[in-house]
Amino acid sequence: MKNKWLVGARLKTLPAAIVPVLVGTAGANRDLLNKSINLNLFVYALLVALFLQVGVNYANDYSDGIKGTDKNRVGPTRLVASGLADAKSVKRAALICFLLAAIFGTLISVATSYWFLLVGALSILAAWGYTGGKKPYGYFGLGELFVFIFFGVVATTGSYLIQTMSLSWFSIFISFPVGFLACALLAINNLRDLNTDAKSGKKTLAVRLGENRAKDFYLYLLGFAHFTAALIAPITLILGIRTMQMIKDLRSKDYQTKLIALLADTARLQMLFGVIISVTIFLAK
Repeated sequence: MKNKWLVGARLKTLPAAIVPVLVGTAGANRDLLNKSINLNLFVYALLVALFLQVGVNYANDYSDGIKGTDKNRVGPTRLVASGLADAKSVKRAALICFLLAAIFGTLISVATSYWFLLVGALSILAAWGYTGGKKPYGYFGLGELFVFIFFGVVATTGSYLIQTMSLSWFSIFISFPVGFLACALLAINNLRDLNTDAKSGKKTLAVRLGENRAKDFYLYLLGFAHFTAALIAPITLILGIRTMQMIKDLRSKDYQTKLIALLADTARLQMLFGVIISVTIFLAK
C-alpha cells in the first residue's frame, strides 16, 4: 500500500511545478551569453516550486475535506474525505510545505533581490486561497486564471529573472505554453469533478461553463499550448500525435470513463513539452 502522504501529495501534478523552472532557466541560459546559470539558484527555484505544488495539493485536500466537497469525489484518494488522515494533520502538512518553500525562497532573495520575498509571499497566499479561506477563488471559477499567472508567467519568468536579474519579451513569451498547459491540467481535473463540484456548490470554471463548453475550453488550451510552443520549438509539433489521441478520447461517447487517464496524459504531455522546449532553447545558445 502506498504511503498516504505520497498519495495526498498527488505526484502526477508535479510537472506543473517542474516545467516552468526548466523552461525559465533554459531561457536564462540562452540570454546569459558568455555566462552560465547559477545551479544553486536553479535548485532553490525547483524546490520552491515543488513545495508550493505539494502544499497546494494538501491545502486543497484539507479545505475541500472540511467543507464536504470531496465527500463523493471520483479520482485520486483524498486524505481528509477518505479518513486516511485527520484535517489538522493535512493542514499541518500544507503549512510545512509552504514554510519550506518560503525558506528556499528566502535563500533566493538573499542571493538576488529581496523583492522576491514579495513574489514568494503572494505565491503562497495564492496557493492557500485556491480553496482555503472564507472566499476561495477556486470556488468562483478563477482557478485557471490564477494557475496561468502563478504556475505559468510568474514561475517561468521568475526562474528566468533570478538568473539574469532582468526581464525580456522572450522570457514572457516562453511562459505562455507553460501557463496554457498548467491550465489544461486544472481544466481536465475540474471537468472530471464537474458533477460532484456542482452538487457541493463549488462553482469552478467547468461548472460555470457546463459540460460541453468545459470540454471545448480544455481543447482550446491544448491548441494554444501547441501554437505558442511551436513558435519556440517547432519540433514540439510531433506531440500533436499524442494530443490527437487525447482529443479522440475526450470526444468519445464514454469519455467520462477516460477522464482520470486524460488527467495523467495531460501531466505527461506537459512534461514532454517542457523538456523539449527547454532542450531546444539550451541547444540554441
